[in-house]
Amino acid sequence: MTSFTKTVAQNEASIFTSPNQAISDINPLMYGGFTEHMGRCIYGGIYDPTNEHNLIDENGFRTDVIDCMKELQVPVVRYPGGNFVATYRWQDGVGPREKRPKRPELAWLGTESNQFGTDEFMLWCEKVGAEPYLALNMGTGTLEDALAWLEYCNSEQDTYYANMRRANGHEKPYRVKYWALGNEIWGPWQVEQDTKEHYAKKAHQWAKALKLLDPSITLILCGKNGHSDWDRYVLQESIQWIDMHSIHMYTFGKEHCENVTSPKAAERAIEMTSAMIDLARCDFDYEGYMSGKIDTSAKKLSRPTICFDEWNVWDPTRAPGDKGAEELYDLSDALAVAVWLNVFVRQAKHIGMATIAQSVNVIAPLMTTERGIVKQTTYWPLFLFSKYMRGKSLATHVCSGAYEGKTFPAWLASTMDLPLLDVSAALSEDGWMNLAVVNISEKEAMSTTLPEIAGPVQVFVVGGKGNHIRDNNQEGAESVAIRESCWDGHGKFTFEEHSFTLLRWNSRI
Repeated sequence: MTSFTKTVAQNEASIFTSPNQAISDINPLMYGGFTEHMGRCIYGGIYDPTNEHNLIDENGFRTDVIDCMKELQVPVVRYPGGNFVATYRWQDGVGPREKRPKRPELAWLGTESNQFGTDEFMLWCEKVGAEPYLALNMGTGTLEDALAWLEYCNSEQDTYYANMRRANGHEKPYRVKYWALGNEIWGPWQVEQDTKEHYAKKAHQWAKALKLLDPSITLILCGKNGHSDWDRYVLQESIQWIDMHSIHMYTFGKEHCENVTSPKAAERAIEMTSAMIDLARCDFDYEGYMSGKIDTSAKKLSRPTICFDEWNVWDPTRAPGDKGAEELYDLSDALAVAVWLNVFVRQAKHIGMATIAQSVNVIAPLMTTERGIVKQTTYWPLFLFSKYMRGKSLATHVCSGAYEGKTFPAWLASTMDLPLLDVSAALSEDGWMNLAVVNISEKEAMSTTLPEIAGPVQVFVVGGKGNHIRDNNQEGAESVAIRESCWDGHGKFTFEEHSFTLLRWNSRI
């Protein structure tokens, strides 16, 4: 949580925080990834068996992608979609590859070869060190299909689909914990788009059946954007069975400040979704108490968290989805991603998981070529946050000027403050303070008073002096990276114009 006081001086600021102001744990699942059968994410991204440059292992997996996912410490990966999942038959993607059928793919109007499926994904997750998170087909799929997939992945019993897994060479169950009840079913682009009333009823029944088969799983409800009547209704109807509520949002802006403040809309959405979760819990408790269905002496209904399982900067006119959505991100986009991550740290109390959409090639921080991999500008804030912004989220107060121009969405400007310094803070388990600061101003550096610091400060900067906001990283020409230095901690610190800065110091000195 970060509070804000607007100041008159645009180029002077102050930030106040303390290791004694912990407000919430930061869930490591906040730094999750997402791989969908879309564009070059799977084929040519994480799986590239025909590559001629020795970039693959014995399974056809890109080793450079695996190395980067490990570097990012990705804890969980969502699969196989996304819109793709609405017509996906998981049964097509298991067993001998030569027998797997090719199918028309309706989400992105291609052909799915099914050469990469459940078992390949599980092996890839094992190599990356991430937990799998599977999305169920609630478009053309049936509850029978969903139960069969859960049995295939998790069952130890002597039953049909568990034995199919064994026959495919996998004796032990995968124990997949996270399962999504569909994807964006409210959207007109979906195969089998549905109403909130019918989806809520269906989700309730599916969840009940899935937890009968495996009570240990975590179920994620299909929400919308966190501030819609769909979210309110499906939560109220399904709160009894679900563990997380999914919301999706993509942000962008044609102008720099519009672009970099756009992720603040997600902060408001998280706050509203959290209120809807509590409203649904209150209604459930009240109705259960009045009907006698709830034993008031029993443990109260647990509080679901938010699963922000699609988030990123994405301008669909710049990178159309049906053409592979291969965004070329610039420094402004990197700063927007840093603001996104600040939002998650500030709102850590409510976030159970977040998975950037997507991890490779498709609106991604990583881009593969035949010869290697490019770390886009957005890779670097993701790397710094995942490496250092862990442990406890800290209460923080910022005094600075504010941005008052055009915003996307338009309602954002009249809904919340937009400080020129966007800030979050975290306390690591080893006592290190981590202060993440985005100076969104395109032209003004910010001389800033910081909390009292004893000892040296590690400084990591992305952007700022020497970079233009439209600088990007391409093969053979990567102009945006991390600059490291050290500061003695005395006096004011100057946050460079259009920069993301991470400051680290030992609070136990």
